Amino acid sequence: MTDKIHLTGVSGIGYHGVFEQEKREGQTFSVDIEVTSDFSAAVKSDDVRDTVNYAELANIAHAAIIGEPFDLIEKLADVIARECLDISGVTSVTVTVHKPNAPIEVPFENVSVSRTLP
Repeated sequence: MTDKIHLTGVSGIGYHGVFEQEKREGQTFSVDIEVTSDFSAAVKSDDVRDTVNYAELANIAHAAIIGEPFDLIEKLADVIARECLDISGVTSVTVTVHKPNAPIEVPFENVSVSRTLP
């Protein structure tokens, strides 16, 4: 059985991008995380210690958004995914990083990248 946790819209101001203006001024990024796990023990015990704590996932994403700046959001997605995969009980993870204010010269709504591990 494969169970999933979906966490969407974790956001913060980050300084990621290839242009100096992005690194200097920052912009809003948001992150969605989907992890697979097995909820069987948690269903039996009704105890958060027997599942993946989604608050921990949120903290990982937020810390990465506001933390060390990267040129590429692909790198940001990878860093978040790898840290989430280290959580006990997580068997796979997909991280999507949204950059709605990317410096693109034509009208657009959002740009995002997704990274899935393993």
